[in-house]
This record gives sequence, C-alpha cells and structure tokens, in this order.
Amino acid sequence: LFLAVCAVGIGGTFQYGYNVSIINAPTQHIHRFLNETWTSRYHKELNPDLLTFLWSVIASVFSLGGLCGALIGGSMAIRLGRKGALLMNNVIAILASVLMGISFPTGLFEFLIAGRFLIGINSGIGLCVQPLYIGEVAPKHLRGGMAMGSSIFLTGGILTGQIIGLRELLGAEAYWPLLLSSSCVPAFAQLLFLPWFPESPRYLLIDRGDELSCAKALKRFHGPSDYGREMEDIQRECFASEGEKPRKPWQLFTDGGVRWQLIAVILITMGQQLSGINAIYFYATYIFKEAGISAGKIPYVTLGTGACECVTALTCGLLIDYVGRRYLIIGGYLLMSLWSTVLTFSLTYQELYSWVPYVSMASIFAFILSFGLGPGGITNTLTAELFIQSSRPAAYMIAGTVSWVSFFTIGMLFPFIVNGLKQYCFLVFLLECSLVAAFIFLVIPETKNKSFLEIKKEFHKLNFGR
Repeated sequence: LFLAVCAVGIGGTFQYGYNVSIINAPTQHIHRFLNETWTSRYHKELNPDLLTFLWSVIASVFSLGGLCGALIGGSMAIRLGRKGALLMNNVIAILASVLMGISFPTGLFEFLIAGRFLIGINSGIGLCVQPLYIGEVAPKHLRGGMAMGSSIFLTGGILTGQIIGLRELLGAEAYWPLLLSSSCVPAFAQLLFLPWFPESPRYLLIDRGDELSCAKALKRFHGPSDYGREMEDIQRECFASEGEKPRKPWQLFTDGGVRWQLIAVILITMGQQLSGINAIYFYATYIFKEAGISAGKIPYVTLGTGACECVTALTCGLLIDYVGRRYLIIGGYLLMSLWSTVLTFSLTYQELYSWVPYVSMASIFAFILSFGLGPGGITNTLTAELFIQSSRPAAYMIAGTVSWVSFFTIGMLFPFIVNGLKQYCFLVFLLECSLVAAFIFLVIPETKNKSFLEIKKEFHKLNFGR
C-alpha cells in the first residue's frame, strides 16, 4: 500500500507542486529569451507591455491547462481505469517537457507556451485521478493517512522545485530549458514503477464487474488473510449501487441524494484556494527583506516555507486517522484566522519597533503550518470520502474545475486586492477562513473509520430532511 502511494504520487500531485514551483526561478532568464527572440525575428525591441503580457500568458496558461485536465480526468479514469489514466497522463508530461526543452534552441517561445499548457493538463488529470486511486485502494482505517499521500507529494514537489531552481543547480541562466523540461523525470519514474501495481479493486468490481481481478488485487494490497473484510465492503457498495453506471458531472447537480455533499465539496475547495495562502507567498519576500535578510539569501529562506508545508503534510498524515478530519480542518482554518489577525497588526505597525518584522516572519511560517495541518491536505481526502463509487469521478471533475477556476481568479484579482487594501487584505482572508470553519462545523460529519455507505447515510437527513 505504501509503495502504491509512492508510485501514483511521483507522477501525480508531485508534478503539480513541482511545476507550480519551478517557474519562479527562471523568470528573468525567460524575459531575456523573449526579448532576444523577438529582436532576432522582427528586428526591433519587444515592447515592455507586450513582454509583460507574454510572460503572463506563459505563467497563467498552466491554470488553463489544469482546468482542461480536471474536465477530462474523471472521464479518463472511467474509460481507462485509474491506473490506465495515470499511465497515459505521463505521455502528456513527456511531450510538454520536450516542447519546453527545445523552445530555447529553436528560438520559438510558442513551444514554451504550448509546453506549459500541456503540463497544466497533466497536473489537472493527476490532481483528479491520483486521489481517486488512493481513496479506493485504502482500507477505511488507513484511508485518511493514505489519502494524505496526495498532499505530501504535492508539497514535496513544491520543495523539490524550489531546491532544483536554486542558481547553484538548474536556476542558472544556461540551464533554464533543462529546469523546465525536468518534469519528464517523474513521468518516466511513474511509467517504470506503476505497472507493477494492480488496478483499483473498487473500479474492477463495481465498474467492470470483474470479481476475480478484484479479489486478486485485494490480496496484493491487503494480504491473503486480510482481504476478505475489504471484499465484503466493496460487495455491499456494489449491491447498493444496483449496477448504476458512472455518472456525469451535470447529473450530480440534479440529484437530491448528493446535494449537500456537492455543496460541501464546492465550498471547501473554494475555501482552500481563497484562504490567503497565495497572499502569504506574495508577501513573504517583502517581509523577509523587512526582517533584514539580504536579497541573495531570500531564496534559501523561502525554502523554509516549502519545508514547512512538507512537514505539516507529513504530520497531518500521521494524525488524520487518530484525531479525525473535522478537528484538523476546522482547527487549521481557525488558526489561519488567528494568524491573519496577527499579520494585519504586525504589517500595520512594521515601522514602530525593530522586533515587529520578526513577528510578521513568524506569522508567515505559522500560517503555512496551519494551512498544511488542515485545509491543505484534508480537502482532497473529504472529496473522496463523501461520494460512493458511481459519483466519485464526477465529483472530482467538479472539485477540480472549481479549484482551477478559483486558482486562476485569485491569480488575476489578487494584485488588485493587495494594491487596494495593502496589509488589510488579510482581513478578507480572516473572514473567509472563519466562514468556511463554521460551515464545516455545521454541515460535514466526521468520516474517520466509516465506510462510504455509512458516510452517505450521515448525509441522508440533510438531503431529504428525514
């Protein structure tokens, strides 16, 4: 089970974290490449406004690709299987790496845009299909910890990207095409390791009706003596679904039986993206400068933020099946509300005392730790747990779409929010985190150690009022 999580994670959410992270290091080098390419092609300087526009396209087309990946990920998981969809997804990653790698020697920045779009599609599919596979192979007493594998690999990807992007490694000007094309390495690793593991047992029995292959897969994952209990659980869910075919996303919106599950997933997914974590990373460089850290050392201090997320994802993975989902995610949002308040005060009175910038710096790390301990990892886990087999791929498509649209929206609006509100922008995030925590407290039940059918029954009263 542990090795299966590693095999799906390396080419799944790891790719998302890695490709979000590595684009920051070569910003100036890509600007220079765009200028030189434009000059050699049209024999005139590139207009500064057009340069900004081209760079914005390169950076943001990743989100557009991610949205497309989220929209097709569920269908791929149904048609090709969870394992088949992940393996096919690596072909997209390798093609993207080739395009980004050859953009510099060919002098075609269009390849760079196409490569970023394709790697976005790869990330969108990975974010959709990987949690599906992990959630379906995990026994219920380990489901939370295994589902946190998605978050651990995502934060591991961010940290790895920050390290590889240092100027001593691939962050130097001569190596930026290699840096952007290095995402083919995890793709090849998954193509090498994932074929050794079985397909999702739930998919094999409920979607394909292949009881023999399901039993064989369960024996591989749970051992020949302990697989019987999981087999009974899957058979009960198969019987309850009465041969129902995998559903389309629009069918969930018209089904009263999943109304509150769908509302919950949409709100917690939006809440995760709009919680202020992007604001924290935006402000981090400014706060580190105010604390007296030289510009040359800031990239190394920024590694600390990536390490923080990694540590909390691991901690959450260890705690989730003991403490429960509700306590961790509500606690995470409440702590983020607290640190938003502290940051607002410390940034307002930054100039008054010499020690205030250090309070801001500590708050940055505390906010990231709080995010990683709750909302960062548990959001994806809950999406897997709130739906039964026939609705789960469609639910992930909806959650993925909401996530990527929110990610793109905050990316577009955030500079205006910061310019308009300055440090008071954290009051907006304080309100948002408090409201999401209240919603989870009132609506979402604890899912620890419960089967998917038991969780469905928990929502029955909310959905039907009886």
